[in-house]
Amino acid sequence: MIYTIGEMAKLLGVAPSTLRYYDKEGLLPFVERSGGGVRIFKDKDYEILKIIHCLKASGMQIKDIKEFIHLVSLGDDTIDARLELFRKRQSEVEKQIAELQETLDVVKFKCWYYETAQKAGTTSVPDNMPDTELPYDMRKIRAKLKNEQI
Repeated sequence: MIYTIGEMAKLLGVAPSTLRYYDKEGLLPFVERSGGGVRIFKDKDYEILKIIHCLKASGMQIKDIKEFIHLVSLGDDTIDARLELFRKRQSEVEKQIAELQETLDVVKFKCWYYETAQKAGTTSVPDNMPDTELPYDMRKIRAKLKNEQI
């Protein structure tokens, strides 16, 4: 099946301008064009576009995505290089997730803290609450934040 840029963008859940940007940056050398220069997307393009979008969403730089596209175009001789690229990306995404988890923990703690203070009418209650009275998951977070004034 053949898709317009708008149809493919809708399938991917992105704006058409995103696909135009990818094309401008050289990430879509595989996309055919009509005689009038209109991009023609096919079913086979969908999977690679999903991968490009995923890599971009993971924080990968355009130049590295471009290198991946180049490696794909070279065929099976680049499987090792592509695997290494994805292993590196996996490690970086796992690091991002860990950092976000720490951020979420602080936000959760502060929600608990201010909910407790709101019920008591003062922040002195959660400030002076012994660890044994804290919900279990809040104990670890408070221990991390003990010396920080957040």
